[in-house]
Amino acid sequence: MNTSRHTSGRHASHAAGQVPVTATDPATPQAPNRPEPSHPLLRDIGALVIKVAVIAAMFVALFTFVFGFFRYDDVSMKPSVKAGDAVLYYRLDRDYIAEDVCVFTYQDKLTCGRVVAVAGDTVDIRDNQLLVNGSYQQETDIYSDTTQFEGGPEMPLTVPEGSVFVLGDNRSTATDSRIIGCISTDDTQGTVIAVIRRRGI
Repeated sequence: MNTSRHTSGRHASHAAGQVPVTATDPATPQAPNRPEPSHPLLRDIGALVIKVAVIAAMFVALFTFVFGFFRYDDVSMKPSVKAGDAVLYYRLDRDYIAEDVCVFTYQDKLTCGRVVAVAGDTVDIRDNQLLVNGSYQQETDIYSDTTQFEGGPEMPLTVPEGSVFVLGDNRSTATDSRIIGCISTDDTQGTVIAVIRRRGI
């Protein structure tokens, strides 16, 4: 009897020390088998299309609200800006100072002119020269006389608040404030920041 109990206990102890090999417990959560993407090329193309669309939208927004771009088709600013040049301007800068070139609309067409006087300045033309606040202006890049045009505003004149007086660099034939008068800054489009020459390089 004693021997039998001893043997039985030994077998039980041996059985308890074994690591049973069993099937996976159905209660244990298993990681799902993720299928490989069937069309990885289509996925990459879709991601590329989205990126291109975002870049295009940003580009359109920039050139709608921040920058502007137009082809200059005039001789008023020659030789600084020639007919056929591409003009890039900054829409958010309308706080002009003398020598800035601003963009404005004349006869439903974009053009540009050089600011020579701002609000409060007195402009006059004498002896084929420009005077601002009683002083003759030294304009080294102007190659023709500055004359007053018939039918334009009377000189001298004081530039009203919120306006600028602009002249073209090609003074003999320019369409500028000598014809159309002072220009309200609200009617301007912005400040020219670059000119891309497309002809006569």
